Amino acid sequence: MRVLIVSTIVPFIEGGGTFIVDWLAETLKKCGYTTDVLKIPFYSYPPEMMEQMLALRLLDLTDYADLVIAIRTPSYIINHPNKVLWFIHHHRGAYDLWGTPYQDIQNTPEGMRIRRAIIRTDNVYLREAKKIFTNSKVVSERLKKFNNIDSEVLYPPLMDSEKYYCGEFGDYIFYPSRITWAKRQYMAIESMKYTKSDVKLIIAGKPDVPREQERIESVLEKNKLEDKVKIISRWISQEEKIELIANSLGCIYIPVDEDSYGYVSLEAYQAKKPVITCSDSGGTREIVEDGVNGFMLPPDPKSIAAAMDKLFYNKELSKKMGQAGFKKMRSMNISWDHVVKRLVG
Repeated sequence: MRVLIVSTIVPFIEGGGTFIVDWLAETLKKCGYTTDVLKIPFYSYPPEMMEQMLALRLLDLTDYADLVIAIRTPSYIINHPNKVLWFIHHHRGAYDLWGTPYQDIQNTPEGMRIRRAIIRTDNVYLREAKKIFTNSKVVSERLKKFNNIDSEVLYPPLMDSEKYYCGEFGDYIFYPSRITWAKRQYMAIESMKYTKSDVKLIIAGKPDVPREQERIESVLEKNKLEDKVKIISRWISQEEKIELIANSLGCIYIPVDEDSYGYVSLEAYQAKKPVITCSDSGGTREIVEDGVNGFMLPPDPKSIAAAMDKLFYNKELSKKMGQAGFKKMRSMNISWDHVVKRLVG
């Protein structure tokens, strides 16, 4: 069988939306499928999105593959008679982020026209798929709420999960993620001014745009936390990340209403480390159990600081929570064997 994975990308930006494509392709090849990947640059600038979406529709892949697996919005517009979706999120500015500070479409007559066009297009072309899977209950709930479409949750696994290990329980909390406002690294930094222990914070990731780097550096300098917080402003290697997770007290992942549990959560649990997250962080609710395998906290720096202190003062608690996280992850059948069976089977 010839399988073609299609997804839109933002050039030079890595993250969950690119990892899921690359890892799926690698897995399908290992399973014996003839697999190729089509990554299409897509500029999510509302005034130009409709022309780009039309161009995607004019791309007919019927003769090139037996099965198309579409990932990131709006790759599912592409024409093919046997199309399966592993849907990771809408263009959220037209959906759940409409009317919030994260809205990227202007609330003007023109902006409302664009929003209606995006939703109308989704309502038509999402329904062409033979099957629709999502990466979380959160995304499945959004599909049902906004488009009245049913879907099946199919959790994305890590690649090479066996490389993760549990080392020492050091003196730092680790936050690996691209640096952007919605991931709220600034809140993690603000939390450090309320800690009472000698706990440290390490943040690693490439800023989406230069102003994000400036934003978190200003929070750091304003609160005089240079001795407590280390920022690694680049994509660290997989080996660096694995080592930093392995020797941490735990990981923190506190985005705003995230589409999934985030690879950070899986990476931490694979290394038997606890996870600190927030009650408004979306998909992390599906894997993080407060007081069991981590902390589910209000989005408040003081609450986050208290959790960091608990892990620092009680490393046995960190160890116990990390082991519980590992067991939780295994109980959810998060595996590539299951993914391939559902997508291709």
